[in-house]
Amino acid sequence: MTEQVETVPTQAQTEEGMTLMEHLGELRGRLFKAVIALLVGTAVGMVFSERLLQFIIMPYGETLMVTAPTEGITNVFVVSLTLGAALAMPVIVYQILAFVMPGLLPNERKWIYFSVPAATGLFVLGAAFAWFVMLPTAIGFLTNVYPSVFKYDLKPDEYVPFITGVVFWIGVAFEMPLIIFVLAKANVISARALAKQWRFAIVIIAVIAALITPTPDPINMSVVMTPLLLLYVLSIGMASVARRGKTTPALIDSFEDEDRKKPQGDGAKNGAKK
Repeated sequence: MTEQVETVPTQAQTEEGMTLMEHLGELRGRLFKAVIALLVGTAVGMVFSERLLQFIIMPYGETLMVTAPTEGITNVFVVSLTLGAALAMPVIVYQILAFVMPGLLPNERKWIYFSVPAATGLFVLGAAFAWFVMLPTAIGFLTNVYPSVFKYDLKPDEYVPFITGVVFWIGVAFEMPLIIFVLAKANVISARALAKQWRFAIVIIAVIAALITPTPDPINMSVVMTPLLLLYVLSIGMASVARRGKTTPALIDSFEDEDRKKPQGDGAKNGAKK
């Protein structure tokens, strides 16, 4: 009589057996935790909103002119929400990566835990670059255009979202190497594909820099473009590290190989007839 041994499914087998509804349930749980972190961060921002607003007006050097009853409280919420999103960034990044984690091998998951502090550090670095390098020159340029003609009394509805938007989105843009690293780990992209598409990357970075740059002049735009281009080069290196030891081609490489194998236009058809 043979003794039956009960087999316990491995974690990979359990993950592969997840249904669509189970994946959606996990996604809902991850989103709920990210929203809770955002709400907690926003509450902290409300506590420090006055000090933060005083800090924000430092590049301008004067108080802001309020012309509507709700203008002050609206900008308190804007500042609080922006700080809340910045404080919740590590939790949000972790929840996103944890949702992707089942698709990675056990020896690859250690990189996920490395990514969370890296995301925080890159965001802080980008925000510091925006605050100490970009904004002083931008505010000085914008508030000194023909001072004999224009009197600058800035309003909170224009100034506060302008400052918080620049700082926040530059911080997000500095996370490009981490995003590329995760995509390379997930077998979506490769260093080879990034290096080949450098022309398109320059165009995309120029568009992003134009959208983020608070002034219309090319000097400030180049100030934004330079670190983004350096980050793209760093991203190629990060993708190479992420795919070290992998033998299967990345998803984007597979698409490129299939395109190369397809016959090209009428010339290919004529060649096939011959």
